[in-house]
Amino acid sequence: MNLGNLSRLSNARSRSISAENVYGEKGKGAMAEVSTTPQPEVARIGQHWVEKSPSHAARELGRGWKVRPWTRVHGQTTVTLADVDGPGAIQHFWCTVNDKFFRSLILRIYWDGAENPSVEVPLGDFFCNGWNTRVDVRALPINVNPKGGLNSYFPMPFRKHVRMTLENRGLEDCELYYVINYALTDVPEDEAYFHAQFRRTNPLPYKQEYVILDGVAGKGHYVGVYMAWQQNSQGWWGEGEFKVFLDGDHEFPTFCGTGTEDYFGGAWCFHANYSAPFLGYPLGESDGRPGNRHGLYRFHVMDPIRFEKDIRIQIQALGWRSNGRLFPLQDDISSVAYWYQTHPAKPFPELPSQDALEVV
Repeated sequence: MNLGNLSRLSNARSRSISAENVYGEKGKGAMAEVSTTPQPEVARIGQHWVEKSPSHAARELGRGWKVRPWTRVHGQTTVTLADVDGPGAIQHFWCTVNDKFFRSLILRIYWDGAENPSVEVPLGDFFCNGWNTRVDVRALPINVNPKGGLNSYFPMPFRKHVRMTLENRGLEDCELYYVINYALTDVPEDEAYFHAQFRRTNPLPYKQEYVILDGVAGKGHYVGVYMAWQQNSQGWWGEGEFKVFLDGDHEFPTFCGTGTEDYFGGAWCFHANYSAPFLGYPLGESDGRPGNRHGLYRFHVMDPIRFEKDIRIQIQALGWRSNGRLFPLQDDISSVAYWYQTHPAKPFPELPSQDALEVV
């Protein structure tokens, strides 16, 4: 569905999952009862302290009045957000959570009963918000709004089944608000499966290119990347070339860009933050100080990079040293690659430990 066919009728059946309707069933939302069980926690609301439970605020109104708007994700546990039989497609995923949990909450999505996830990404990074720092993003597939509304409009078709989970790797419980809008409908044969993979290299070894995506086997198309990049050297950090190796390319790539800021749609060292429908640099400073943290995204919505058998994507980390010479950097770099491909996909590399993911 897009603006071009928004007026066309369809036999698809619309459904929605939230804490108020955890199974997305027709006619079964807002059925939660107010809990009479005492809660061990309290929270400050305005000038008052109240019991910290989803239903306590509705204690005088009762059923049907925002009794269960959020769910608690306990530390060191995994919750299931969606468990739906197909065929169908996830159309919109919204959630909000305190940004201190952005790197300790791991989003996973499994298609058609697969043992391995096709999406495995820290929640914040999936929504182009790394570094446990919330920034607004005005991209077409990912939209982040004040004060922490995280939205994905990536279409995610499935044929037999979808399971979406969220793991809380931290010790502290968190409050999660979420809505997953989907349609039960036939899925055409040429619809591919959505994938997203997180990587981090800290620090990048000297004279080694950063790998955004590798180990992909099948037919599909790469549709974008988010990068969380910390510079560890003085000065400009974004001279590196973006490279795409397609269908058996070895030493030399088919795609080769002209510089990091160029690939992300900017020029001449940025010098300003921006967020646009397909590309952006919403986070970062241009003063060249070591330790500066940057966030960048590039979505190939209008120009997907298609592959028949395999794809490998890399980017260089380059700055400047004396006498106008390029300087291979050893920065702290993370990324999320987004792509569609045939199913099933190869298992992802093991996700780094929580200590290796942590923002310190």
